[in-house]
Amino acid sequence: MAASEFAPKFAPFLSFAGIASAMIFGCAGAAYGTAKAGVGIAGVGSYRPDLIMKSLIPVVMSGIIAVYGLVIAVLIAQALRPGEGNEMFGSLYESIMHLAAGLSVGLTGLAAGYTIGTVGDAGVRAYMQQSRVYVGMILILIFGEVLGLYGLIVGLILNSRS
Repeated sequence: MAASEFAPKFAPFLSFAGIASAMIFGCAGAAYGTAKAGVGIAGVGSYRPDLIMKSLIPVVMSGIIAVYGLVIAVLIAQALRPGEGNEMFGSLYESIMHLAAGLSVGLTGLAAGYTIGTVGDAGVRAYMQQSRVYVGMILILIFGEVLGLYGLIVGLILNSRS
């Protein structure tokens, strides 16, 4: 008897909850960051249309957050193996690790998206008034983006342990 035969019937649900968490929270963070920074860019565009292209950096960085969620969701989905009949099999341990990996990426993506949106909005408005703040804005955006990257790294480590 394999150890996976003793897994409860709800174990695959936890793996799918990890996939959903990574995608839902990661995309919510990316959407918030895009929307919030987009409002700032629209404000800049009405006064200084020449600055719009350089002001798109926060929107691009927000989109990357959703990619982190997609990466871990695909990796978790590939780890699920079909069992006998219509069942998915895997141990409860693996399923909980999948949930933890998905939550790690998703919730840090939510935090990173919030950070990027807030900094992006204020940063592009400040850049419109004073061009010297651009490098500082980019550095702060990078520190916000790295929050999501840390979550991806932890999620990859957790996924590799299952």
